Amino acid sequence: MPIIVNLDVMMAKRKISLSELSERVGITLANLSILKNNKAKAIRFSTLEEICKVLDCQPSDILEYVKEEENNNG
Repeated sequence: MPIIVNLDVMMAKRKISLSELSERVGITLANLSILKNNKAKAIRFSTLEEICKVLDCQPSDILEYVKEEENNNG
C-alpha cells in the first residue's frame, strides 16, 4: 500500500506512549496499534483530527504517500 503511517515517529518526537495516546485520543489500544503498524486500511478524519490534536502535528506528519514502482517484467 502506498500510504505509509509514520505514527511511531511522531509519538517518539512527542515522547508519548501508545497507551497514553490511545487514552487521550479515545481509540482502543488494538486499533491504534493496527494503525501504527501500517495494517489499517482506512482512518476516520475524526480519529486523525484527534491524533493531530494530541500530538500537535499535521496529518502530513503522520501520513506519507510513497509511489509504488511499476512492474517492468512485461
